[in-house]
Amino acid sequence: MENKELIQEAIKAREMAYVPYSHFKVGAALLGKNGKVYLGCNIENAAYTPSNCAERTAFFKAVSEGVLEFEKIAIVAGKDKIETYTAPCGVCRQVMMEFCEPQEFKVIMAKTPEDYKEMTLKEILPLGFGPKDLG
Repeated sequence: MENKELIQEAIKAREMAYVPYSHFKVGAALLGKNGKVYLGCNIENAAYTPSNCAERTAFFKAVSEGVLEFEKIAIVAGKDKIETYTAPCGVCRQVMMEFCEPQEFKVIMAKTPEDYKEMTLKEILPLGFGPKDLG
């Protein structure tokens, strides 16, 4: 799947965000190695800590369906509109480390389907701790 198509899916996912407190909508589209796309949006909670990021929503949705291998994820975010590149938070990066090969997994941070930055997980989490570190 082309990055442009994956970004368009993330834009669709962003519209489902439940953000009554921050009003900062995030959408994620995660491409599994099986070719299927798993969408996620951020979901807030009045108690704050039970909230969940879009990226983790997409990962957990995929894992709950038995998928454990991934190629890339596209992320879009913004209050009223998408105006900046938004990187995944530290907790989401750690979840990515659990399931992805850091040198291969791509993280696409987009403003539009044509305007995006692509980095590997290793680039955004250079000293990541994952399953391989446990021996």
